[in-house]
Amino acid sequence: MIHGESYKPIIAEAAKMAIGEENIYERVFIFELLKDKNDPNAVAGAVGFSVRQPKFYVFKAKAVLLATGGATLLFRPRSTGEAAGRAWYAIFDTGSGYYTGLKAGAMLTQFEHRFIPFRFKDGYGPVG
Repeated sequence: MIHGESYKPIIAEAAKMAIGEENIYERVFIFELLKDKNDPNAVAGAVGFSVRQPKFYVFKAKAVLLATGGATLLFRPRSTGEAAGRAWYAIFDTGSGYYTGLKAGAMLTQFEHRFIPFRFKDGYGPVG
């Protein structure tokens, strides 16, 4: 069984070899998408800053993939009592990607879906 903590280094190493370590920027908080001046429906880059160093970044891109995760922190767990402490909700899924895309003019769809952890013996979690 592959767990997240062991899977991430494997994927990171493959990415470094594929695109080159000099093209990987870690711990950069993207707060604005840049629109293409020739095509108002396209994104041409992003603006962000380092969360560890006093650096500001402007990225130019042919394509932008917004993969920040969902917004599980918008809802309270339905679990009660002791089970409330065992419900697994990703603390980093704050919905910031939805805001960033919406601000750039993206059409947000399929918001009728939401994460509900399945119940299993001795705990609750994303197992379905």
